[in-house]
Amino acid sequence: MKILIYTILTLISLFINVQDIINTPFIVDSFELLLVGILIYKMYFNYYNDKKDNNFIIISTLFSLFMLIGNTFNKTNSLELMIGNIYLIFLTIVRFIGYYLLFNVIINKLFEFTNHKIFKNNSLKLFNKYPFISSIIILIICWLPYIISFYPAILSPDPSNQIKQFFKIKTHYNDSVIMLDKDVLITNHHPVFHTFLLGSCVKIGKFLGSTNLGLFIYSLIQISILVSTLAFTIKYMNKLNTPIWLRICTLIIYAITPVFPLYAMSPVKDTIFSSFIILYIIFIFDLVKYQSLNIKKCIYVNFLILGIMLFRNNGYHVILLSFPFILLSNKKYLRKLLCLFLIPILIYKGYINVLLPKMHIPNGSIREVLSIPFQQTARFVLYHEEELSNEDKEIIDKILDISDLKERYNPTFADPVKNKFNKFTTNDDLKNYFKVWFKGFIRHPITYIEATLNNTFGYFYPNTHNWYIYYKYDSRLKDAGFDYHYNSFKTSRNILSSYGVIFPYIPILGSIINIGFNSWIIILIFGFLVKLKQYKYLSFLIPSIILILVCIASPVNTYFRYALPNIFSMPIIISMFINIRKDRL
Repeated sequence: MKILIYTILTLISLFINVQDIINTPFIVDSFELLLVGILIYKMYFNYYNDKKDNNFIIISTLFSLFMLIGNTFNKTNSLELMIGNIYLIFLTIVRFIGYYLLFNVIINKLFEFTNHKIFKNNSLKLFNKYPFISSIIILIICWLPYIISFYPAILSPDPSNQIKQFFKIKTHYNDSVIMLDKDVLITNHHPVFHTFLLGSCVKIGKFLGSTNLGLFIYSLIQISILVSTLAFTIKYMNKLNTPIWLRICTLIIYAITPVFPLYAMSPVKDTIFSSFIILYIIFIFDLVKYQSLNIKKCIYVNFLILGIMLFRNNGYHVILLSFPFILLSNKKYLRKLLCLFLIPILIYKGYINVLLPKMHIPNGSIREVLSIPFQQTARFVLYHEEELSNEDKEIIDKILDISDLKERYNPTFADPVKNKFNKFTTNDDLKNYFKVWFKGFIRHPITYIEATLNNTFGYFYPNTHNWYIYYKYDSRLKDAGFDYHYNSFKTSRNILSSYGVIFPYIPILGSIINIGFNSWIIILIFGFLVKLKQYKYLSFLIPSIILILVCIASPVNTYFRYALPNIFSMPIIISMFINIRKDRL
């Protein structure tokens, strides 16, 4: 009877449509309900007869909340379907219990599954002997249709504007900061190092007579970095004696998942940054596992850390926040690690605070780190403007222009709000703004919580999809006088683009690039390591966790480019966990 009740609670969680049931009867396909009910009942029966302890309370609770919060914001942009009235609160409790029971059993079963049975290794002599070279060859062959079809590169707004800045053409980025020199139009809104690399390649191409050639030179650099990095992960899996089936599956994922070749051909800063993050994670794990740090590796890691900071502005925070955890996990190399991190950090700080100002290049606007409070203020104005005094309105207006703030507010996209940030804002203006912001929080904390959840839920909710690839032709560069154009292979571009668009909806395979699902895997592995008491290995997950926090602070909900490093590094992270699990058996 207990197991039957558990099954019914879970079925309610899985099948009930709260939005519809408010006004219409609960209707569901009886055969589907019966089939799923039988499977869940059998799973619960086997589990609770063999084992009754509850090992993953926190993770099961988190996943249940992610499902409930994601569902209500996906449908209503608010907590209405969870706490709208007494009936919905009761239903939320019932659904939470149902989800909790399901996730608790699945997570415990998954943990039990990660035992010696999945570590059986077979042999492919050529693949084992030459994992790096063979992986490169296979990936290049599989990616060649994309490279040919999308020659010279898949430009999007950001790299197009970076190229325009490099060639002293004004862009909207110049309006968001106080320029230091009217003749220098480059800003550090996008990393200057990446802008110079991309712009220099185009300049070389123009010198040789072709903008397209210059863009393709950059594409070749980026393809080489990404392919080499992915091939290195296969090689490192070989070093970890990862089961051959997992190495083959990883190579297949790299080869057939469209995000890899499409981002290899997209000159956004995130592709190279993601490659460096993968290598950084491998370095952290290797250091913890093998306790080896020689001079050659130190030099290599110095450049790697510097590269991470130069290719994304938030790369500095990834390094700075992960540094203490690496020290704690490797006290044996305390002095070496201090030098290893401090040297590139000091170089980067000199680059940002001395070199760029000397070149009259301004940093990006402070508005880029204020998406969360700005969205909260905009939602407060939308629903509670009448509670603001004239003085409060004047303070907000000085920062964000309150006249059309309600119309600009988009629950899942902060740019319309923060794009009207006053670039001449002083520290005193910000101080006064946050006083008003805090008063709003005290009055309506739920409004603030809803604003943040509405702008972030997709990073933890697997049942949502958003844009995730570039493939369309962007005319910004063409309009600015550059001869950028695709080649004549329109049919193959359309076929590959269509494959890319439908990929997220392919059962099982689509989960590879699902942002919420990948966040769940990181949380699961973190929980499993705690369960195994392998605390020293938690450090290799810290970069991924920091990047999730960066996504939460970002201006866009479920924005694939921001989650790219975690998705690209997932195969090697799983392989590392399997290696840890195997050592513990």
